[in-house]
Amino acid sequence: MKLYNSLSHEKEDFKTHEPGKVSMYTCGPTVYHFAHIGNLRSYIMEDVLEKALRWEGYDVLRVMNITDVGHLSSDADTGEDKMVKGAKREHKTVLEIAQYYTDAFFDDCAKLNIKTPDVVQPATGMIPEYIQVITKLIDTGYAYLAGGNVYFDTSKLGQYYVFNDHDVEALEVGVREGVEEDENKRNKNDFVLWFTKSKFEDQALKWDSPWGVGYPGWHIECSCISMKFCGEYLDLHCGGIDNAFPHHTNEIAQSESYLEHPWCSHWFHVHHLNTAGGKMSKSKGEFLTVSLLEEKGYDPLVYRLFCLQSHYRKALTFSWENLDNAAAAYDKLVRRIAALGEDGPADAAAQEPLRQQFQDALDNDLNTSLAVTALYDVLKADVSDADKRELIASFDEVLGLKLLEHAAALAEKDAAPAGEDAAAVEALIAQRAEAKAAKNWAEADRIRDELKAQGIELIDTKEGTTWKRV
Repeated sequence: MKLYNSLSHEKEDFKTHEPGKVSMYTCGPTVYHFAHIGNLRSYIMEDVLEKALRWEGYDVLRVMNITDVGHLSSDADTGEDKMVKGAKREHKTVLEIAQYYTDAFFDDCAKLNIKTPDVVQPATGMIPEYIQVITKLIDTGYAYLAGGNVYFDTSKLGQYYVFNDHDVEALEVGVREGVEEDENKRNKNDFVLWFTKSKFEDQALKWDSPWGVGYPGWHIECSCISMKFCGEYLDLHCGGIDNAFPHHTNEIAQSESYLEHPWCSHWFHVHHLNTAGGKMSKSKGEFLTVSLLEEKGYDPLVYRLFCLQSHYRKALTFSWENLDNAAAAYDKLVRRIAALGEDGPADAAAQEPLRQQFQDALDNDLNTSLAVTALYDVLKADVSDADKRELIASFDEVLGLKLLEHAAALAEKDAAPAGEDAAAVEALIAQRAEAKAAKNWAEADRIRDELKAQGIELIDTKEGTTWKRV
């Protein structure tokens, strides 16, 4: 498998510290509000990546944090704590907000067929580990106390901008534009490891520490959670492209300073979901959720297919027209699968070229668009229906579209009732045919409407009239 590595800006052979095993960390949500579908694009693509690695035979350990403390409204450690902001908005406690939106996040993931990571760790459950790491960083000169807070000293690093495909000055200005400067910092790129007095007034969650009562900064949680569950060497770190700087940059700085060796070998970043108005963002006040898609009649798996039709390293533009196109494609795909027969022997040799085509798509920097094309090619291939079903089941272990499950439900829905019910339907169809022959159009329409009221749809063809349940 070749994957683009944000650290080197190149596609690389994906290699792991321990052959055959993958330690995978994915940045989780800050649970102060619902996840919008832009956030969820990242989780869908990370889910596909995890499932692709498992499909190819890797033993994967996937770890994810839940940020329930310390993430301020600006990623540059300024502004209000997002959790406190959410609690004020809804007149609840921070813990109530955290639990409610954590549950909502995993409900959305279930609807999108996103597998729950092997380890899910709330940030508030790791305070001793933060203190341990921060203490060493102070002792080794990588961190300092100022104004009651503990800061990481970026001047101690040989290179801070590890994802440096941007202008350094532009990054510095962009991150801090429109927010207050922290006068306690020695260098403008230093970041907080532990807050005490300066952000203390409204903070609901706080703990004792060697530096005073306070709470951890946002960046330290991911480093500590990853190191606790994945060890000192991380194979794969995933997140949205907006996390590359400063969040992931700061994770690398503190982790490698603590460990005293390289930490994570491969970085996987998913690009933005845009609308006509630009990048989708909670800060704009209006954003699209899975629940809203459902209210408008869309199966959440249609949105999953919509995401799979584009590459994860390209910005994806959302519109209702684009989603309608994905819904039509999903419905057509399920119907074609539902029409497959059950008979015929499976032939592994016949399946192999199609299976290889699918794997080649995954190995080409997780090209899900080509993987979906490989799925369509199975339906067109000169192999038995039994082969097609086996291949679709195998591919869907990665794509996660529940194709056979939905096809089976459709086939059951379309199946004709047995016995007297079927005979009654056929009798009415015969009466309608007689009415049409006699040009009694009103009677023909009346019979059609009667059957429609019973959930029966008539399909008129040159060969005669067939019917199905709707």
